[in-house]
Amino acid sequence: MRVSQQTLNIIGLATVAVAVAASAYDVGVKRTEYRLQPYLSRGSAELQPLTTRYGSARNSRYAEEWMLRDFFQDRRGGVFVDVGANHYQRESNTFYLETQLGWSGLAIEPQIKFAADYRTHRPLTTFVPLFVSDVSDRQATLYVPSNDLIASFDKHFAEAESQSSANPVSSQTTTLDDILDHHGIREVDFLSMDIELHEPQALKGFSIERFHPALVVVESHPPVRQQILDYFTSHKYVVIGKYLRADTENLWFAPLGQARTDSFHDPGGSH
Repeated sequence: MRVSQQTLNIIGLATVAVAVAASAYDVGVKRTEYRLQPYLSRGSAELQPLTTRYGSARNSRYAEEWMLRDFFQDRRGGVFVDVGANHYQRESNTFYLETQLGWSGLAIEPQIKFAADYRTHRPLTTFVPLFVSDVSDRQATLYVPSNDLIASFDKHFAEAESQSSANPVSSQTTTLDDILDHHGIREVDFLSMDIELHEPQALKGFSIERFHPALVVVESHPPVRQQILDYFTSHKYVVIGKYLRADTENLWFAPLGQARTDSFHDPGGSH
């Protein structure tokens, strides 16, 4: 059967179109993987010793759980404050600390729907349904996507991060100082903060010299990263160098002169 040149041209164009579409799909998948799994393309060399030491399973979204264990050397019985705690286990930086190492502390999260699971599964954690900011006792509007993984005061950010529409939710604000004083906490071992661009405001209401956390991890999106760095610099906290390439989403801080300097390959030493 003879095939006309016109038919061959159409077939050729269709083949090219399919190839271009497949290539675009592959690029899209790779970009998504890079955004969701930055450790696959950056910092893998730094993370490998932690994976070897602690195993591949973790509760945190990325490698935060491994870094916590590395920094504290699986120390038992500490005190944590988890700002923007969200789900009691899913992508939690503190689930392992409580359930395996006996730590206790506060889970501060404006989405009150998570409270019941904390009562059931996290008996050493007090759930606080408030939104941490620079002032207390104000009303704030947060935007929560349908997947409830984030809650942000910035609607555009919430929808861009979740790639879905976000619904407004009203919450009462509080400062970190007021919460810690109310619960009688005088010193914090570990502070985790992930509140989607509101970190600088939350830090304004935190007297870091009073509570003197040994380790702080803060999610640091580019629009607020410099403000976060300025806050910790002004209070004599420094970025922990060995976690920089291993974690592209967060910044890790310790008091000046108190950060451990050993590599991931050396499990010994103290902080």
